[in-house]
Amino acid sequence: MKIQKTTTLFRALGVFLLVAVVAAQALLQTPSANAEQIVIRSLKLEAADVNPGGLNGGSRPSGALPNVNSTANHSFTFTLPSVTATPVGSLLFEYCTTAADVGGATCVAPTGLDTTAATLGATTGITGLSIANISTNSYRLTRSPGAASAAPANTVVTATVKGITNPSVLGTFYVRISSYNSLDNTGGAIDRGTVAASTADPIELSGVMPESLVFCTGATVGLTTGLPDCSTATDGIIEFNKLFSPTDTAYSLSQMAASTNAGAGYVITVNGPTLTSGGNSIAGMATPGVSARGTAQFGMNLVANPATVSTGIDVVTAPFTIASADVAPISNASNYRGQPVTDYGTASTFKFLTGDPVAASDNGGAGATDAQIYTVSYIANVPGSQPAGIYATTLTYICTPTF
Repeated sequence: MKIQKTTTLFRALGVFLLVAVVAAQALLQTPSANAEQIVIRSLKLEAADVNPGGLNGGSRPSGALPNVNSTANHSFTFTLPSVTATPVGSLLFEYCTTAADVGGATCVAPTGLDTTAATLGATTGITGLSIANISTNSYRLTRSPGAASAAPANTVVTATVKGITNPSVLGTFYVRISSYNSLDNTGGAIDRGTVAASTADPIELSGVMPESLVFCTGATVGLTTGLPDCSTATDGIIEFNKLFSPTDTAYSLSQMAASTNAGAGYVITVNGPTLTSGGNSIAGMATPGVSARGTAQFGMNLVANPATVSTGIDVVTAPFTIASADVAPISNASNYRGQPVTDYGTASTFKFLTGDPVAASDNGGAGATDAQIYTVSYIANVPGSQPAGIYATTLTYICTPTF
């Protein structure tokens, strides 16, 4: 009986010690070990502001994308899942080379990273935050005591921290985020989570837009996907629509297209002789004028001509009943600046003088222009005494840009 009583006592002591060990282990568990996971978390690296004060207190982005060893803004977004009876007093941000401690290792700062000059930008979700720089790779966002209040469940927090120097080596780095009840990130963490970011070699693309002039002439110039296309230009061998006669006006048409990125634009001149047949010729119209049947005239213009025209005595059929047209697209002093010059830009008025400018793209004080198509209309009138023959000329249009 005595031996049995001793065994029972030892068993009782064993159970007591087991309960004591379990209780001690429970007491050793810190709030940090039971911290909930911060969810829906991300870090975006953004170009740092330059001239932070800015004009009238504003700022503007530097335009340079953040990369290795550059100063950047780090914009965080995350959700705090905990429901706590005590307020969230501070948030700790630690920059490390690993997402978590492994094998007893602690947070190792990424090479070249520096947070000591960090400042706090815009925040949402938790009010009253200010920044406290702790080390070259950590800082704390602390709430003022008067602003402290419990953060509700699923609070979405955004915070932009400015003026951080990114790591000087390429690769991924991690930011461990912890929330605390205290204002100085002491005690156990309420919530924890890690975000990752990376710097990589930039892809640098470059291309050259050379000085450009595209110009062509032909009987017609067509469109490709709605744009003037010189590859569609037909040959420039054209004929008048009818035999020359003192009682009627003969006409013909040609087209040309031009575009340039020259700052002062282009000027197009017409060069060549009037219509000739051996030693005979049809006089060119040295000054602008209307078509006069029975008179020696060779002239041209670059606009649409009406189907009828008044002669001052009656209304007669004009030389052009089809096809004559204004420059297209029409000049708008913006991306389409080409237009006929005055002497060649009035409907039913014609002129021909070799070396004359007939079109230019200096409309609106500048000259660079997208492609436009000009339709050139030619007329020929002759008197009854005009010698018979085949009358022809070769005209050369010269487009000269000024860069």
